[in-house]
Amino acid sequence: MPKISKEILERVKKLRETIRRHSHLYHTLDKPEISDTAYDALVRELEKLESEYPALQTPESPTQQVGDVILKEFVKVKHQVPQWSFNDAFDEDDIRAFDERVKRLLKDKPEYLVELKIDGLKVVLTYEKGILKTAATRGDGRIGEDVTNNVRTIRSIPQKLTKPVSIIVEGEIWMSKGIFDILNKERQKLNFELFANPRNIAAGSLRQLDPSITRSRRLDSFIYDIARLQTPSAFDTSPLIRGRLVGVNTQEEELEFLKKLGFQINPHFKKFNNIEGVIKHWKNWEGKKDKEDYLLDGLVVKVNNVLQQRELGYTGKSPRFGIAFKFKAEQVTTIIENITLQLGRTGVLTPVAKLRPVLVAGSTISRATLHNEDEIKRKDIRIGDTVVIQKAGDVIPEVVRVVEEMRTGKERIFKFPEHPVKDSYAQQKRKLEYFVSRNVFNIDGLGKNTIRQLMDANIIYNFDDIFTIKKGDLETLERFGEKSTNNLLEAIEKAKDVTLARFIASLSISQVGEETARDLAERFGAPERFAEATYEQLTAIDGVGDVVAQSILNWFKDKENKKLYEKLLKLVRIQSVKHRVFDNKFAGKSFVLTGTLESMSREKAKEKIREFDGDVSSAVSKNTDYVIVGSDPGDKFEKAQELGLKILNEKEFVNMLR
Repeated sequence: MPKISKEILERVKKLRETIRRHSHLYHTLDKPEISDTAYDALVRELEKLESEYPALQTPESPTQQVGDVILKEFVKVKHQVPQWSFNDAFDEDDIRAFDERVKRLLKDKPEYLVELKIDGLKVVLTYEKGILKTAATRGDGRIGEDVTNNVRTIRSIPQKLTKPVSIIVEGEIWMSKGIFDILNKERQKLNFELFANPRNIAAGSLRQLDPSITRSRRLDSFIYDIARLQTPSAFDTSPLIRGRLVGVNTQEEELEFLKKLGFQINPHFKKFNNIEGVIKHWKNWEGKKDKEDYLLDGLVVKVNNVLQQRELGYTGKSPRFGIAFKFKAEQVTTIIENITLQLGRTGVLTPVAKLRPVLVAGSTISRATLHNEDEIKRKDIRIGDTVVIQKAGDVIPEVVRVVEEMRTGKERIFKFPEHPVKDSYAQQKRKLEYFVSRNVFNIDGLGKNTIRQLMDANIIYNFDDIFTIKKGDLETLERFGEKSTNNLLEAIEKAKDVTLARFIASLSISQVGEETARDLAERFGAPERFAEATYEQLTAIDGVGDVVAQSILNWFKDKENKKLYEKLLKLVRIQSVKHRVFDNKFAGKSFVLTGTLESMSREKAKEKIREFDGDVSSAVSKNTDYVIVGSDPGDKFEKAQELGLKILNEKEFVNMLR
């Protein structure tokens, strides 16, 4: 162990004191005296000395603080407020259609607030009495990952607010282009693989198990929304009326309020009285987006008035009061070197173009989907063609068109196989991989390689085989000692307890993803009722149209599928779901609740309506059939009267349930 000199001891002591002081100035007092880079340099020096002299490492060191705990895995966090995502508009027609929808639903003309759409990673921050308690990723909108320790390393996110308020806010974590370039130059010197783009590295940095790595990436943030304000009593001058702050009546005022609490907001927001002004603003920003030090992929357009936002409410997946107005995708040219077929787990063959690598919107692209055979024929795409490609919505690479002038005559027409293989090894392997994945049965230890090994050994082929694996089946296989065998068998046994939604998703029914599976589980309540569902019952579910309904019915018509379904029901334990009673009493009827009910909670009332096949909406419109009014009703009651809608008091509603 190297000898520690007096000078080193003194240097370490000074570094710790200085780092603690500046951390307090920044996070608690919001009065930084040095730059981020200077602060980071101090931390790096201390880390280097503690690494060279391990005896100096102590739990009290700033490098060993709570924000630096290295985790084995991320903890799941259930969001207190559902995390919605905006629908997208890609052109002027889309945004005008959005404007028309808003006007149809609102009594008064809307005013729009337009904000920049930062291309980063969404984060949800929860503060209790002004102190940061948890930070979570968006996840699937219901459950995210706890990244609190990593978020504490981001200097633009306050550890303590200027007011002792309990609040949940939403924002974007991003990496500046300048920091991205610096990191890549450092990696290039070390002959490391370069990062693809700032957005990907920001997302990856926030999900590091070691927070010191997150700190080294120098992430930044913009906060843009209040999801919930829990203790308004902390504000003597800003009381709540019906859930909103006095003086915070608009999205613009909400942003200013967030700024006063100590959050960093993006300053480039602007109000517009009409959609044509929004479109002009969009075109203006499209031309200058690259001048900012962060990636932009569009604008976010929101109805500015908070009461109008609540009046518009939400669809099943997105707010009605806002939309993401995406910039036109960047286009480049490259050559299609080959076309291959990718077999999906639901049996669909998707043609994929192998491209000469090219940089598009900050990422190197070497593959692009060609969607289907009809799309190839319509665009006359051939192997060897020079093509224009873009990232649709700056996300999915696609071929826009062929540059026919570049053809030499050596290009080859791609032909689909006349008789695609049904239920091939590759497809079945994909199905099994999805079946055991985290969002479905979540069987730890059954990764891609293990599934291949078990399939090759003829131990498993279909879903039900997984639940019949015995210890003796695994003993002769490589990499399966006693411990790993027991761990896998325990994981399989644990996975037998599953929700109906995950069970339905696991079947790989074409067109039925996890979101649709949740809707089906909620409506049918039991696997037996789902298996017996009629076309009418299926299409009555919001989001389940003709294509999805036919796909489900066709799946159950297959005798092998039906046999597999029955086998699985005997092998797993599906957690009970409240049964949905298909009574046409409320079928096709839309209900809105306002005020407080005495005989039941609002959630219980919604549950009762859905049991009788009714729909519950959060906003009153001309399409609403009934408005149920309890004590102390809100603005919905007044709007219902203005529209001449059928209004029920609590007693009338309870009588309808009998």
